[in-house]
Amino acid sequence: MSEPLWRDRRFATYWVGQGISQFGDRITGLALPLIAVTTLHAGATTVGLLTAAVWAPNLLSLFVGAWVDHHVRKRRLLILADLLRCAVLLTLPVAHLVGAMTLGQLFAVALVAGLGQVLYQTAYPSFFVALVRRDQFVEANSLLSGTRSASFVAGPAVAGGLVQAVTAPMAMLVDAVTFAVSAVLIGRVKVPDLPVDGAEGTSLLRRARDGMGLVLHDAYLRAALVCATTINLFNLMAGALVVLFASRQLGMSAGLIGLALGIGATGGLLGTVLAGPLSRRIGIGRTIAVGAVVFSAPFALMPLAQGPMWARAGVVAAVELVSSVGVMCLDIPLNALMTAVTPDGVRSRVTGAFSTVNYGIRPAGAVLGGVVGEWIGLGPTMVVAAVGGSLSVLWLLWSPVISTRTLDDLRGATISSPA
Repeated sequence: MSEPLWRDRRFATYWVGQGISQFGDRITGLALPLIAVTTLHAGATTVGLLTAAVWAPNLLSLFVGAWVDHHVRKRRLLILADLLRCAVLLTLPVAHLVGAMTLGQLFAVALVAGLGQVLYQTAYPSFFVALVRRDQFVEANSLLSGTRSASFVAGPAVAGGLVQAVTAPMAMLVDAVTFAVSAVLIGRVKVPDLPVDGAEGTSLLRRARDGMGLVLHDAYLRAALVCATTINLFNLMAGALVVLFASRQLGMSAGLIGLALGIGATGGLLGTVLAGPLSRRIGIGRTIAVGAVVFSAPFALMPLAQGPMWARAGVVAAVELVSSVGVMCLDIPLNALMTAVTPDGVRSRVTGAFSTVNYGIRPAGAVLGGVVGEWIGLGPTMVVAAVGGSLSVLWLLWSPVISTRTLDDLRGATISSPA
């Protein structure tokens, strides 16, 4: 029996760095919209646009991924991405101290930090497959997703208390430091550099087009793309308004919002435990389908948050808990499947193409959430988002994904690199 992956020194070092950065992200996830809502008095549309700005750089993922594919040393790009995000987040506490905080700066920070995330996520797949073996893909994704889930448990509560203690702009300082720590730890992880695809004379536009073609012509990746994109469109409609809904409509304080989200996020830990056994019991494809529905449907319960404050907070926590179970049952097997069907030489451009559509739809979802929220109300918008996101499972039912039981079923089905 092989040694548990968490005992591997290289993986453990990266795992710790990723975990620290994830905890910092929970601070930004709460503090950034709170700066807009409480400090700069932004409304639903502005908050939606701010959330959109965070995700807008993903529209460039197709080209960033094609560019990253021709850089052999992906680890250096991960470090650069962390340092970029560290630097831009540091501008917020500085601006707060000198009394120069503006909505324009918030949008600029969101865009640059989002660009850093795009660089990171396109360089990461090649780093990942150099770090762990194919038979460890599900285990590694479970451990990394578990850390992310843990950050959603403790992170929001800590973030809420930190925001109340030192203000939201100053709380951003902590997230900046976590990116610096992550960069240092990634620098200590030595992995072999994987070969690029060798098409040195090919233009960036051609490589980007090839990346999109690879995704659209592979039955597994195409189904995964349209399913995930549908989920992201509708879930961002709801997600962009959660803090605003809890703060203004439910009257919850920053600390209580953080506590409710933290308690609810324990579902993510449960999801990481369930995803592996569930995949083995009912198959990878069916687990992905179950996760897609369970991730989206709970938002329909949000309008039930009424009565005393503890009851309102309880509904928010319950919605987050069930949804967090679903996202782990969706993400863990889906990431393993996508990693298994993608060749080494084109991982970054395939990830970039996938992210351009999958994450690129998120700004539209966030803006749509803000507009629809002001039109029909925040509660009804949550219901619309829940129904739309749940229907994403239909894309899987008409694809080979749903019948995939193990990664071994994918043998002979992987896509080919472009000539």
